[in-house]
Amino acid sequence: MDTMWTELAPDLWPAFWMTIKLTLLSALGSLVWGTILTGFRVSPIPVLRGFGTAYVNIVRNTPLTLVILFCSIGLYQNLGLTLAPENDHFIENNNFALAVLGFVLYTSTFVCESLRAGINTVPLGQAEAARSLGLGFLQILGLIVLPQAFRAVIAPLGSVFIALTKNTTIASVIGVAEASLLMKSTIENHADQIFLVFGIFAVGFMILTLPTGLFFGWLGNRLAVKR
Repeated sequence: MDTMWTELAPDLWPAFWMTIKLTLLSALGSLVWGTILTGFRVSPIPVLRGFGTAYVNIVRNTPLTLVILFCSIGLYQNLGLTLAPENDHFIENNNFALAVLGFVLYTSTFVCESLRAGINTVPLGQAEAARSLGLGFLQILGLIVLPQAFRAVIAPLGSVFIALTKNTTIASVIGVAEASLLMKSTIENHADQIFLVFGIFAVGFMILTLPTGLFFGWLGNRLAVKR
């Protein structure tokens, strides 16, 4: 055990820090793209509404591993898309950026569906009243509907971001050195201590996800729309 811990300890924080960075950047991107997709799905323009519906239904039902591999093999290796500057750490940085892109493309569909459910909680009369005052679709959506929708779905969004934290383990398939990749290499070197290794990394992910759930639960109660 001492040998395993001596080898594992120096790499443990960098691996979980990589997981945290993947989660935060992907959550931010998913929130932005998911909000845009929500606007598409409730848009009065049929083309935008059709695109939003097709995108959500296709990507949400595609395995995340395939989405990540598509970003790496399809966009980078076949189409030449690079998301990092050319330097000594290009491969690591580009794989990280491609993983974030994949998580954003995938997780934004769940953000979109959560927000769309939140929009359904906003009384229709509010939008009609705003329309009667001469406000356009974007003004109604941005000033009246979305603020209330966000407040109604804070807790569900927390669940989406907790799932995102756990989904970051998929980034290891394209070589991103996050926590699950370190766990795999540790198990290969110390197969006789597999349960201990699993326990260490399970505790690490619990430390990341439990505060997130508690925070979003508290925030959801505090900002809940009073009807």
